[in-house]
Amino acid sequence: MTGREALMGPGDRALLLRLLRTPTAGPLETGPAPDRPWRPVPGLPWTRRGGLWRAQRAYARAARAAGMRVVHHACPPPEVLDRGDVPAAVRRHAAADPAFLARQPNLVLRLGPDLPRAATVMFNVHLDTVAGPEPVGFDGTRFTGRGAIDAKGPAVALLAGVRAARAACPDLGRRVAVLVQAVGGEEGGAMGVHGTRPLVEAGFTGRLNVFCEPTGLRYLPRATAALTARVTVAGVGAVDDRPERGHNATVLLGFLAQHLAAALDGWTRALDGGTETPEGRTGGSRVCVAGLHTGHLHNRVYGQGQLLLNLPYATAGQGAALERAVTDAVADGLRAFTARFAGSRQFARTAADAAAVTRLEWDKRGLPCLNGADAWAESLLHAAGAPRHPAGEPAFTCDAIWAHGLPGAFTAVLGPGRLEDNRAHAAGEFADLADLEAFAGVVSRLLTTFAERAP
Repeated sequence: MTGREALMGPGDRALLLRLLRTPTAGPLETGPAPDRPWRPVPGLPWTRRGGLWRAQRAYARAARAAGMRVVHHACPPPEVLDRGDVPAAVRRHAAADPAFLARQPNLVLRLGPDLPRAATVMFNVHLDTVAGPEPVGFDGTRFTGRGAIDAKGPAVALLAGVRAARAACPDLGRRVAVLVQAVGGEEGGAMGVHGTRPLVEAGFTGRLNVFCEPTGLRYLPRATAALTARVTVAGVGAVDDRPERGHNATVLLGFLAQHLAAALDGWTRALDGGTETPEGRTGGSRVCVAGLHTGHLHNRVYGQGQLLLNLPYATAGQGAALERAVTDAVADGLRAFTARFAGSRQFARTAADAAAVTRLEWDKRGLPCLNGADAWAESLLHAAGAPRHPAGEPAFTCDAIWAHGLPGAFTAVLGPGRLEDNRAHAAGEFADLADLEAFAGVVSRLLTTFAERAP
């Protein structure tokens, strides 16, 4: 660093490289455990196989230098998946893999005593990553590797910031407590249902809650959620010489894809400018029509197939309205298909049975959104050097949704870099040391300011 002392020393850089070299992609990214299912050993919290356990153990060891101690390190209980808003993909993988939850522990660190929420700041960071190995390296200014920016780099910078704040402010760890959640279950569409959510519900939260995701060091008080709809055709296939004898799922789903694209695009057009809420304007909803599949061959009629839609939304009201709109649009599309092809020589059977062989299912729905405002907490973020994310720029989905509605608390998403600029989830993911240093500085100033102003 130029002009000031570096916050991330050699130990922090070594820790980040170690974390980057430790594979922590979750089961939703990598599939079921390749070996025989295993069981944790009671009373021995560190004797676990799996990259996430090892990464969290290394992270907890490094946190001791900042005065932090482990208050929770365990895999989530099975009942966290017995809820209606758990994504279908999570339930499918858990059913297929007895070690699903055992490979995805959550870690909570604490600086100071167990103080009331009003005297506590909580940081959440996920140590799991998407799949796909990336070359790990550091050239003196830039870290490369899977998780460099999302979110192992921010996790290490967070510890450096806590350490610097504690050195500058004796009240930290005495009159003010700091919690750090280092979770799994963020990537792969898990949506934090077995990572962040059980920790929030267990009370590991603060007056101010910061979720460490790349935002360009601008705090974002919003987080979207999404619906995932699956339109499935379960008909009878046919040989290519007699296509009229089968249900042509390709033609039916192709028709529905276009119908839904037009109908839902028109429906969401009114939301493009955002929706007024008591906290201000949110981003408009969008529709992603994707994932149409029936088969790969040219010489048969496929009677079965599926079409996927992903529909992000910024408020719970938007989500409920989108769910109704999709349900109505599918029904309208089936009626339109029947009318269009009822007299067709090759597709009459498909038209007649379209409603009977088609069903709409929800892989993901009922998830909350984050949207808040708090003048006192936001003044702390401004004082720490983190401006507010522009209201006109879209938010994104992350685990911060589970901190919605916490009484007497404010939650924001904040971190170094940007998902798109730093190639998160893509080849060439990186994090610049300067950005990590800047984030550590924001964390340090945020904590010292909180300690000065907390009641």
